Formats: sequence, structure tokens, C-alpha cells
Amino acid sequence: MHPAISRLVDIVPPAAPPRPRDWTTVEAALGTPLPDDFKQLVDVYGGGLFDETIWLLDPGCADPGYELLAIAAERDEILADLWDGGEPKPAELLDGEARVIPWAYVEGSGHYLYWLVRPGQHPDSWTVMLNEGRGPEWEHHQQTCAGFLAGVMTGDVESFYFDDLPGMDHTFVPNDEILTAT
Repeated sequence: MHPAISRLVDIVPPAAPPRPRDWTTVEAALGTPLPDDFKQLVDVYGGGLFDETIWLLDPGCADPGYELLAIAAERDEILADLWDGGEPKPAELLDGEARVIPWAYVEGSGHYLYWLVRPGQHPDSWTVMLNEGRGPEWEHHQQTCAGFLAGVMTGDVESFYFDDLPGMDHTFVPNDEILTAT
């Protein structure tokens, strides 16, 4: 198990085992392999909400608002429209072949967490980009998604957008519990 996921499991144990994912199909639909730490994270926890703040996007989620492939397509379109309309791209994306792929959403804020995908870079080396969602500001963190998530939950990540974390108690609620309750 990836060390950051082991750290997360120590911080907040997973709920019931999630349903299996067909990673081959997901990766084919995205046109790229995904980082192993993300696949392990979803295989251990499933999609859901960490500390009432960070929604881990889930391939195959019944609600398209939290489904990895649906959100990736939506965010591609939204970002392309913003950048075509004159909003500046972050410096990390000025190389025309670099792109971002969303992997999490920040509850109630409009913020998205993305992987920074650079040509020729192995997915396990992808780092985290955060977009404020309702404006042009971006943060770049030199960590994998699981490392970033664990760091936010322990206070080891410094981010303007997570100044209220970590909390005293940590929680994880799977999508299946949240989305079937509404």
C-alpha cells in the first residue's frame, strides 16, 4: 500500500469495502493511465467525503456530480471556455501539451483538485494543482494526490484554501451513504 494511504488509514479508517472499479475502462476513457496512489485510494475508500470537505471523485458513481469521468469532461470544457475567453492559464500549463485532470472537489467552495499532467511524465509523478473554482487563482503542490490529501488532514500541507483544516476529528463518509440519503 502507498505510504500516504497507510497514513490516511491510520487517520481515518475506511468504511465498508467499496465496490470494485474497472480501472482499464476508466483509463481508456480518460486516454491515460492514472496514478497508482489514486487507484489504491479509491480501492480502499471508494468515492466520498473526507472531513466534510474533500470529495474524492469516483469512477462509476451514480451521481454525475461526483463521477470522475463526467467531471473530467465537464472541467475540460469549462476550463477551455475560460482560457479561450481570456482568463490566464497557470504557468504550469503554458506548455501547450500539459493539462489537468480533476480527482477531487472541495465541498461548498467550487474548488477542484487536479493532477498536473505533463507529456512523458509517469502518472505516479503527477503533482497536485488546486483551482479556486470561482476565479483565476491556482496553487501547485509538489505532492501526489494521496500525499496531498493526507497532508491536508494532518496540517502538513500549507494552502490558503484549507486554512480551517485539520479538524480535531477525522471522518470519511462514502458516496453510497451520502448520495442514497438525499
